[in-house]
Amino acid sequence: MCKLTIVPSEGSVSSEERTALLGQKGVIIWLTRLSASGKSTIACALEQHLLHLHKNSYRLDGDNVRFGLNKDQEMRTSISKIFANSASITITAFISPYHIHEKALFPFVEVFVDAPLHVVEQCDPKSLYKKARAEFMGISAPYEAPENPEIHIDTLVTDVVESVRIITDSLMSKGYISV
Repeated sequence: MCKLTIVPSEGSVSSEERTALLGQKGVIIWLTRLSASGKSTIACALEQHLLHLHKNSYRLDGDNVRFGLNKDQEMRTSISKIFANSASITITAFISPYHIHEKALFPFVEVFVDAPLHVVEQCDPKSLYKKARAEFMGISAPYEAPENPEIHIDTLVTDVVESVRIITDSLMSKGYISV
């Protein structure tokens, strides 16, 4: 009986060739914070902005990935890495506690969408905080804020348009995109 060995397969287009042809480098923009902090709102606006700059980008939202693919945090990270390897700008909007995202081995820009707990509870569109106050991430389960995010957006003083500008400027300064 033969033993099956699975090995990764290189594509026919190198990362360098893809980057040169698309005029952008693959990167994961990882927006993190509690539910209802504004991650998805910023992610949607950023995706639109980048597409209008003719940059290949795709948004992975926590709700869509959990319901459509998998609830596993490691799986979300792997999916994001696949997109980044294709020279796509992957925009993620996940709660992502426990510093999993800080151990990334791929191009990565962490964005901490800092909204105080009392604000996210007031903006709770899914009524999650009301329904599960005793067992909800950030209330009874710990949320570990990133220690050194590349970008820190304080939602009390920064609106969505300014947030998108800050992230886009960071991508340009790090050489991921050019306009």
